[in-house]
Amino acid sequence: MEIKKHIEHIVVQAYQCDRYGFLRPIMLMNFLQGAAESHAEELGAGRTYCTSHDMAWVVTHNMVDIIELPRSKQEITLITWPSRHDGLRAYRDFEIRDTDGRLLVRATSQWVLINLTTRRLLRLTDSLENWGSIDERAWDITFNKAPKFDATKNHVVKCRFDDVDVNQHINNAVYAVWATESVGFEFRNTHNLSGIEIYFEHEISADTPEVQIQVNLEPTVSYHKIMTGDTQHATVVCHWKTND
Repeated sequence: MEIKKHIEHIVVQAYQCDRYGFLRPIMLMNFLQGAAESHAEELGAGRTYCTSHDMAWVVTHNMVDIIELPRSKQEITLITWPSRHDGLRAYRDFEIRDTDGRLLVRATSQWVLINLTTRRLLRLTDSLENWGSIDERAWDITFNKAPKFDATKNHVVKCRFDDVDVNQHINNAVYAVWATESVGFEFRNTHNLSGIEIYFEHEISADTPEVQIQVNLEPTVSYHKIMTGDTQHATVVCHWKTND
């Protein structure tokens, strides 16, 4: 099966942006997630096929490098493709470019396929009829373990009804919101996000009342542990630059 890149043309809307007109983190992550889901469907390996075979894709790493945040009313092109895979792990890359072809965002992600009943990992070549990749990387980095750090403050959030997706757990994009909000209003008001790393460990179920974000804030980077009780669900690392 010939694999072609998936391309979407988007005009950024004002409601998708923050007070300064920059694309909000949750919208950026939703753009990437939505494009990945659409392309997987096109390739016959998306939600429709997986659900009918008692399977699901689970993201383990999201790595996003933001050269320049898209702005309100800006026309952008979102490109994604499966970049490589081995027996158990699949890698998907992304680019966001402006109308001149200038690179604004590059990203890469790692995914595994699980059996929904047993929650066990599945071998890709045994589970998918048509599977391939394009030997090209948007961002050629290695997926390492989440960094260790000591938290200096704790931020508590309530799990909202609208945070839960059709898979009946907290949507992946919400983790970016929790992390970026936990640095505090004053810091957010003077900094823009320039990169985000999300290391997923455990899902958060739909009936979870609240989540603790343990934070260590440095001048240009912040570290976040997403916790419920003693269970760590994810580590998020945010990179920042001061507003121009």
